[in-house]
Amino acid sequence: MAAFRTLDDLDPAGRRVLVRVDFNVPMKDGRVTDATRIERALPTIRALSERSAKVVLLSHFGRPKGARKPEFSLEPVAAALEAALGAPVAFAPDCIGPPAEAAVDGLAEGGVLLLENLRFHPGEEANEAAFAESLAALGDLYVDDAFSAAHRAHASVEALARRLPAAAGRLMQAELEHLAQALDDPERPLAALVGGAKISTKLQLLGNLVERADLLIIGGGMANTFLAAAGVDVGRSLCEHDMAGTAREIMDKAKAQGCDIVLPTDALVAAAPEPGVAGETVSVKAVPAGQMILDVGPATAEHLARRLEDCRSLVWNGPLGCFEVPPFDQGTNAVARAAARLTRDGRLLSVAGGGDTVAALAHAGVRDDFTYVSTAGGAFLEWLEGRTLPGVAALAAG
Repeated sequence: MAAFRTLDDLDPAGRRVLVRVDFNVPMKDGRVTDATRIERALPTIRALSERSAKVVLLSHFGRPKGARKPEFSLEPVAAALEAALGAPVAFAPDCIGPPAEAAVDGLAEGGVLLLENLRFHPGEEANEAAFAESLAALGDLYVDDAFSAAHRAHASVEALARRLPAAAGRLMQAELEHLAQALDDPERPLAALVGGAKISTKLQLLGNLVERADLLIIGGGMANTFLAAAGVDVGRSLCEHDMAGTAREIMDKAKAQGCDIVLPTDALVAAAPEPGVAGETVSVKAVPAGQMILDVGPATAEHLARRLEDCRSLVWNGPLGCFEVPPFDQGTNAVARAAARLTRDGRLLSVAGGGDTVAALAHAGVRDDFTYVSTAGGAFLEWLEGRTLPGVAALAAG
């Protein structure tokens, strides 16, 4: 991963610092219902404020598609940020032009200002030079603290970073350092656990991981496709039968690369993933015709936990089963808790990410026990796929 500057390389005192954050937070009835992304931005905001910077925050919210729509205003987020920060937060009704300029001009050293939704302007998602210039006119320095938007070549992420002296914020820095440690230069053996419904949505990810990992654990619906490709009858389970050839190609590639693919040997099955259904544990080679594989079985979970004991690094994306509906959460819970225990003992570097993954680890009660849990979603997935992220590339160039 290319080198990048951090807050420690900046002298922000008295200067206008444009900080790209991701405040695309859940909201209901005009109130923020989950402030996690706001809370994760606080270390950067506080570090700059304490060093007498004029902190100007830039964010998108929702998909207003280049039009001003009141339901996508960031004004309620300013109130939530103020509560989390414990300090006043000003709000500007636009992110460029006279309203933004007046708000920035009125900002005291150490003050914090949130500008209105970037995506109210079509130039943001179009990565338009003129829009980026209008944003750049508001600041002296640029800090990117939104890894979750780094896969988007948008004006506030890519073009702006090339127009001002640029650095990574604390959250971006932590994300990039942990991802590099986990996949770019890991302590080996490196295990990768990939779950989810379909191979077709994670082809590039699997192709990249078999070249980098020593152990590739496949779970969720996509494991059924691999099992079917190996001649196993998976009953009514979710399975992409038309992807059998692709699954075999991935297995052949893994063998050539010396990557050991591990598939479930037993499973918890039922007619449907419905609450209160007990389920039945069977060998994957004995799935009843009318049943669905909804979770890995206890023997598989125990085997995976043992395999992780021999590993030193772990990258996790996707649950092993339908964890949202007990008892089909048992496999994911067991393996997650095993990885968490190894992490607490200092024996495993564990990095996880992706929406379902974060929810699954929280459900298992171990989210805070992993070395690092990314909330970046699409950016985390594209990083796992080995893609160059525009926001990271621009930051390194800046």
